[in-house]
Amino acid sequence: MVSLVEAPERTPYRWRWVALFVILAAEVMDLLDALVTTIASPAIRADLGGSLSLIQWLGAAYTLAMAVGLLTGGRLGDMFGRRRMFVVGAVGFTAASAVCGLAPSGGVLIGARVVQGLFGAVMIPQGLGIIKQIFPPRETAAAFGIFGPVMGMSSVGGPVLAGWLVDADWFGHGWRMIFLINLPLGLLAVLGGLRFIPADGVLPRRPGWDLPGTVLAAAGSFLLVYPLVQGRELDWPAWTFAMLGGAVVVFALFGWYEVRRERAGADPLVVPGLFRKRAFTGGLIAGVVFFAALIGLSLATSIYYQLGLGWSPLKAGLTGLPNALGAVVGFIAAGAGLTARLGRRLLQVGGVVMALGAGGLWWSVQHVDDVTPWHLAPALAVTGIGMGLFMAPFFDIVLAGVEPHESGSASGTLTSVQQLGGALGIAVLGTVLFGLLPGAVADRADAAAPPLRARLAAAGVPAGDQDRIVAGVRACLRDRADSDDPSREPATCTALSGSGPGGGDPAIGPAIETYARDAARTGFRDALTRTVAVAIALLALAVAVSFLLPQRAREEE
Repeated sequence: MVSLVEAPERTPYRWRWVALFVILAAEVMDLLDALVTTIASPAIRADLGGSLSLIQWLGAAYTLAMAVGLLTGGRLGDMFGRRRMFVVGAVGFTAASAVCGLAPSGGVLIGARVVQGLFGAVMIPQGLGIIKQIFPPRETAAAFGIFGPVMGMSSVGGPVLAGWLVDADWFGHGWRMIFLINLPLGLLAVLGGLRFIPADGVLPRRPGWDLPGTVLAAAGSFLLVYPLVQGRELDWPAWTFAMLGGAVVVFALFGWYEVRRERAGADPLVVPGLFRKRAFTGGLIAGVVFFAALIGLSLATSIYYQLGLGWSPLKAGLTGLPNALGAVVGFIAAGAGLTARLGRRLLQVGGVVMALGAGGLWWSVQHVDDVTPWHLAPALAVTGIGMGLFMAPFFDIVLAGVEPHESGSASGTLTSVQQLGGALGIAVLGTVLFGLLPGAVADRADAAAPPLRARLAAAGVPAGDQDRIVAGVRACLRDRADSDDPSREPATCTALSGSGPGGGDPAIGPAIETYARDAARTGFRDALTRTVAVAIALLALAVAVSFLLPQRAREEE
């Protein structure tokens, strides 16, 4: 006779809430490192030297490595145990952070950022499985509910913390403290993981590790991103376009190999059948485009604040606060019932609102003569709200278009694509900004030339000398904006300073300085507004593609 008495629920793991705190420490460490270089990159480049592409690589190297690593990071936990891989990831991430903080050159720093991203991709995916393992069903929602506020506070405080650490110059380490601050957090994650996260068994049938697929995905991603970052500085040689074409070939080879592997009965890195589903393919495209606009716009505005307006890293970080707070508001509004009521339409509303906020940013920068953070705050807040409204339902909406047994592979692929989109955004929008800058500065120098000529004429400078002075300053400004290394004075600027302006009037020097400063500032402004327009176009594309997605998420998700 079968007993109708329910078996008693197993006793919950004693240290589960402490283990959750350890997992959150790792999540915060990862999120901070994804954000801090956006603010600190100009200071890093100024200290270590190198070309402007270093600013792009500091973010792109991390997100690109994370994108590739996430394809297999969760699977490693199934193969070798989640606690073990969490600790391995935390050890590697912390060690790489130490190397970042002590890096003697830009090349070493970029390499350490790659290692950070790879170990972060091993560490972060384990948290989901560990929480499901140690929390009883009635507490799982509460455990996951803590993630939102903690991640929200981290995204708000991350850029401000980075700016403060750079400006404060603690122990004379300057920007290096943004990485060295990871050491106590990493030590907490390692020791806490060993002490409070329980050992778990591996799956009875271990999924295979698709090493060739991982290599192909990494190679294709590198071939795609590298020429987009370096092409402008190298004047787009033929091999950069060959690399872009090679990326298409490698990704096609990756798809062929994954199909072949699945037919052979092995575990593919990505389930090939996912790409035959319109909703999933549309979600991948929308995700790449949206996150490219989001991360690329964040980098472009930070560069403008510091290099274009001359603001300090702390001021630049504080300027981004309305954007981060707006994102928190958007997430809260989505979770308060908008997602359930609107479904896919909320995602589209979020994209439109974010584009409107970016349009407000464009207007503020273009039409306010002496722009301050207060002028930008309303537009940035609207941009953040739109970002939160789009991101909150995105993953669940896309996953509703795949079969339940495919959701694991689909979720990992979406998360990787999110990171790849960020790397592409840094590469594309950073290249657009730096590529437009020389021409924009030269155009503004031409527009501002008549008042300078009038000042020179009033000072008695002959017409021929006026032409020489104006042409020389214009060439200097354009070459400086086009220089790969802003710390190196172009030859046109050296020749101009050595020849002297002539005329003998002490007012001529300040007049030339004012002319040069205004042309550089307004040229940077014009380059930014055109870059913002590209970001708005990307957001519009993301909204258009979102019509391929399912109307609503599954209730159980």
